[in-house]
Amino acid sequence: MSDINDRTDDVEEQDEGVTFPTAEELRGLSPLAWARYGAESIAYARPVVVNGQSAVSIHAADGTPIGAAPTLALATAAIVQHGMGAALVH
Repeated sequence: MSDINDRTDDVEEQDEGVTFPTAEELRGLSPLAWARYGAESIAYARPVVVNGQSAVSIHAADGTPIGAAPTLALATAAIVQHGMGAALVH
């Protein structure tokens, strides 16, 4: 299977010049490729306990920790402020 970044055919182009892979290309992605695909555009928030205090950890789609916040609302705001899509993992 070719790397999704190497493919330019069968990719639809949107008005803003942003290209998206076709559904067929997305179906063929491995779990690792899925993680890489969303690593820069999707982050998830996960409730954690740090030193006995509730908090929310923020991770890139590939699981890399990228931040923390005291509440889910602040974690979501931080994710959105950095131009990423937010997901909650519980």
